Amino acid sequence: MRFIAILTPIVAPATVAAALCAATLGPAWAANKNTPELNRADEAVLDMAQAYKNRDRKRLAALLAQVKGHPLEAWGAYWDMSARLDDASPREIQEHLARWSGTYQEDRLRAEWLVQLGKNRDWVAFNREMALYRMNDERAVRCYALLANYLATGADVKAEVRTQWLGARDAEEACAAAAEQLIKDHSIMQLTAWQRARLGMENDRLRVVTQAVELLNPDWAKTVNTLYTSPAKYLDDKLTALRPRTREFVSLAIIRLAYQDPLAAAEEVDKLRWKAQLTQEERSWIWGVIGKRMAQRLSLDASDYFAKAQVQYLHEDHLLWMARAALRVGRWDQVLQATAALPEALRNEPTWVYWRAKALLQTATHDDQRNQGLRLLESIAGVKGFYEQLALEDMGQRVAQPPKPALPTPEERMQARQNPGLQRALYAIRIGLRSDGVREWNYTVNLHTKGGMDDRSLLAAAELACSQEVWDRCINTSERTRQLTDWETRFPMPFRQEVIARSRAIGLDPAYVYGLIRQESRFITDARSGVGASGLMQVMPATAKWTAKKLGMGDFQAHHITDKDTNIAIGTGYLKLVLDSFAGSMPMAAAAYNAGPGRPRQWRGGDGAPTVDAAIWAENIPFSETRDYVKKVLSNTTNYAALITGVPQSLRARLGQIGPSNAPPPIEDLP
Repeated sequence: MRFIAILTPIVAPATVAAALCAATLGPAWAANKNTPELNRADEAVLDMAQAYKNRDRKRLAALLAQVKGHPLEAWGAYWDMSARLDDASPREIQEHLARWSGTYQEDRLRAEWLVQLGKNRDWVAFNREMALYRMNDERAVRCYALLANYLATGADVKAEVRTQWLGARDAEEACAAAAEQLIKDHSIMQLTAWQRARLGMENDRLRVVTQAVELLNPDWAKTVNTLYTSPAKYLDDKLTALRPRTREFVSLAIIRLAYQDPLAAAEEVDKLRWKAQLTQEERSWIWGVIGKRMAQRLSLDASDYFAKAQVQYLHEDHLLWMARAALRVGRWDQVLQATAALPEALRNEPTWVYWRAKALLQTATHDDQRNQGLRLLESIAGVKGFYEQLALEDMGQRVAQPPKPALPTPEERMQARQNPGLQRALYAIRIGLRSDGVREWNYTVNLHTKGGMDDRSLLAAAELACSQEVWDRCINTSERTRQLTDWETRFPMPFRQEVIARSRAIGLDPAYVYGLIRQESRFITDARSGVGASGLMQVMPATAKWTAKKLGMGDFQAHHITDKDTNIAIGTGYLKLVLDSFAGSMPMAAAAYNAGPGRPRQWRGGDGAPTVDAAIWAENIPFSETRDYVKKVLSNTTNYAALITGVPQSLRARLGQIGPSNAPPPIEDLP
């Protein structure tokens, strides 16, 4: 299940580090982890957080004095100023930023102000504040900065504006404003706007389509609505498409049809009039959309549709699905073609380095190709992630715990404990403001901010988070190190006795259970997803009730699922049932745990579907969340197995192969 933590903390001050933090952070820090003691100032902070969510400016102003001197005063001041940023004077904003200089709250407010200044086209103030902005991770701010630079200097920013605009998921003002100016000045071809509209159409985002087309001509919005609502009728009524505008509208209509019915779209684009009138670029993009939709349906014909396109005209998302579809049917030449056409950043990701290497080895006709494939495998081989582990095994090695780095020194530990950002983050998490605390923690340890942490500092911060049982920040921080790797903080094992005993009692690999919990909840006992899954193992209410009945837990009540031991018992019990249902296939059971058992059965394919390496099967999962989930759970499992046993492990042995099942469907379907 997608993991979103609720706001109840789980920290316990059980170490010397905790005692030092308690001395610094105040009485609330010393509260019991299950029933935190909140003083009046803590309660005022929580009230301010709620008032901010409600945009209750009067309530914020009334509470602000009550949090003066509180460890989270910076948050209270931020909420108050952010809520009235539109009305505050520049002097008042500047005084606020100066008062909280160097904090996350200062930088976050500055980002909001920069967006406001960009909207108001106040480029003098924008450029002044932009020079002081540290995070630089807001797409809107980046787009306004590009526009400001272009207007001031005439700099060539079209490539970056195009990247930012096409990469935006939703319609928003900043990147569209930059694109609009460049289109007006003929610095960006109108094709970029049409491509933005195509991406909106293939992802069913009408507002994106409309916004992009309106930049070219506001009067064309009505046509967009027509072809979105009735693409087949629009195409039937359109016999010619000689003008560029009409060709693009025809392309958008066929793309919309492909979203609804890719086979009908394939018939449409193959009609003689469109073959003659649409450009190669337009037809290639359409074939890319059709191929993507067919690949997401796991059609064995998807590669044939991609083959009708010229890869230089395909969007990167089409190329990724082209490679996945080719993997599934063993068309290694097409894997090479698709991965070679990817943008450099994507091409260098471990996923596509690995599959390009495998394609080179599969198609090699001479030693140079084989050596190139081996060099690519060697370049990513390691224990860090799924494909790194597979590459390591392909190079003849197994996954083993790396050498443990030297423990943080007393000085490094003291620096972590005394870091104001980490202190505020831990305090916020402690009193129930988890999402705010997480953001401040991430900001503080981020390598890209000024004063960001080196590996030694990151290890000390991770150790601090672990000592406070803030396991998600412990893991996240440990994962940020570049040269040093500490598996004890990267793969912690809270509740070890309970998890291992329960797993072994029912015949589950405890490493698999740990691998799944790490991905589900990061060991946050009261984690809750947006759809209602709860606890360490993120169990849905209906699933918990069904599993409890299966396990003979006659006194089970819905609220029991937040109890740690109950959650482990029900979660492991359900996982065992799922694993048995899929004949012991860890990848399929993980997919079922995340997306429900019905979908992985469909993803096996029907009669005639190939039996493939489970890595290929996982890469072809249509849902991006589940695809990522399965790979991470199996990678985690392999690392935990190495930790638990002390013996080098094989990821590939846990993957196996997956194909159509000859077994009858289960009599009683899993929930």
